Amino acid sequence: MLDVTEFGADRTGRADSTAAVAKVLEAARGETGPKRLVFPKGTYQFYPDQAVPQELYLSNTAGADPAVRFKRFALYVEGIDDLTIDGQGSRFQLHGQLGLFAVIGSSNVTLTNFEFDQSAPRVIDLTIIETGPGYRIVSVPAGSPYVVEGGQVSFLTEPSPYDGQSYWRYSSDQLSNGQQVFDPVAGLASRRPAWLFEGVVSVTDLGERRLRIDYGSEATPDGLGLVYSLREVTRDTAAGFIWQSKDVAVTDLKARYLHGFGILGQFSENIVVAGNEFATDRTSGRIAAAFADFVQMSGVKGTVTITGNTFDGAHDDAINIHGTYLPITKIDGRSLHLRYAHHETAGFPQFAVGDELEIANRASLRAVGQATVTAVTGPTGRDSHELTTMSVVLDRDVPAEVLADPEAFAVENITYTSSVHIAGNTFRNIPTRGVLVSTRRPAVIEDNVFDGLDMSAILITADASGWYESGPVRDLTIRRNTFRRPAPGHASILINPENAVLDGPVHENIRIEDNTFDGGLLVEAKSVRNLAISNNQVAGGTFRFTACSEITLEN
Repeated sequence: MLDVTEFGADRTGRADSTAAVAKVLEAARGETGPKRLVFPKGTYQFYPDQAVPQELYLSNTAGADPAVRFKRFALYVEGIDDLTIDGQGSRFQLHGQLGLFAVIGSSNVTLTNFEFDQSAPRVIDLTIIETGPGYRIVSVPAGSPYVVEGGQVSFLTEPSPYDGQSYWRYSSDQLSNGQQVFDPVAGLASRRPAWLFEGVVSVTDLGERRLRIDYGSEATPDGLGLVYSLREVTRDTAAGFIWQSKDVAVTDLKARYLHGFGILGQFSENIVVAGNEFATDRTSGRIAAAFADFVQMSGVKGTVTITGNTFDGAHDDAINIHGTYLPITKIDGRSLHLRYAHHETAGFPQFAVGDELEIANRASLRAVGQATVTAVTGPTGRDSHELTTMSVVLDRDVPAEVLADPEAFAVENITYTSSVHIAGNTFRNIPTRGVLVSTRRPAVIEDNVFDGLDMSAILITADASGWYESGPVRDLTIRRNTFRRPAPGHASILINPENAVLDGPVHENIRIEDNTFDGGLLVEAKSVRNLAISNNQVAGGTFRFTACSEITLEN
């Protein structure tokens, strides 16, 4: 048992506990056997100033951007096995550009039983409290400091207690790429092109955290009561990062805001996310609980289990589980030279010796061969070496059709694909999808409630030309879910591999059964073989199938 207060952590919330907690974790690294690190109930402050910077490269974040290659975490766990971090009901208050936790090169690690929040989130939630001829008045949450200068507004953090400087500052025009709107009466979030600060003549500080926005028009702007949620779009880090680790669980947390990205599992094995509340405290005036996704699993093997959570208020998908396609650039004998094609994913190794690799045609997404990796060169994930390229050597000859046109093909690590169980979760206030799954191993999505999502509740995809998120589905069951208030024009369940060439099925063996649908476009499917839809309760609605075969539609 390791008590953080015995190492100098302050449970009163008056002093920074970052350095003290780092000392506890260093002590835990030297202990053998099971370890329980406890936070006696209280409030603990964490500032990035005392967190040791770590050069790390994370999937679906800032890619190879050198400006954010160093990450900082309040709880940095590396090389520690058999560890439970028990908050005992405490509150962790994070400041600046600081992730909550990283678990790297560790096994049997559990984080449980605490609440955490960010003092000044990098998502700015502005509620429209008055409209009139040519103006709006908005209220600003207490956790979002701002400065009005020259008739324009900038948002920033509270000053660092160490040097008095703000950790970041963004003017209103820098937030235009990441806007969404929440209707608190309807309980619906959406992405809107009508930019809150478009055509602004001036911004005036009215005091009491109120801003008047003048547009220079006699028309009365709309939106009374709506919350405009704005962000600059750089995903500088992850709130939680699990890499090269095994048997990691995140349970019973109250996650009020996830900075940078969500909880990211990357080339790890067996991850559990269970019993958590991902939702902000609405009394704060905020509605956004995540800068982007809530949970992202990129190249995880074993089993991913996500059960009994509330997902409320993301700025992207709630759950996203996939691998990564790397396009081939050149072939030398049995050596494949690869590139990281999407700008948000680079810098970490996609393969290790002994991993199984599959080659797929990028246009059809159909596999043309498999092999075992015998040698690897490329990025390490810990330094700036070869961030966007990688080479692998195979244990067999490359297929002739790949040799003829290497750039028409991409590769996927099929060792690091997971079985998936997503059950008993509630999804709401999501502007995109609730669940995105793309895995070849058995997956079950059951007993969830999807309420008023702005796109498809469930998306099954595969893509070697845009996001480069792999791969094919081979065994998926979607059952006993409730789909409420579907988005107009979007299927509640969308099976949409992004194959430009329809050359046989991409996905296979999908069962949709015993679900309840409110109507609308119920299921839209493309390039699926053996799709069974049965025993669903349907309040009207339609189906759409493209290039599918062996469809069963019953009861």
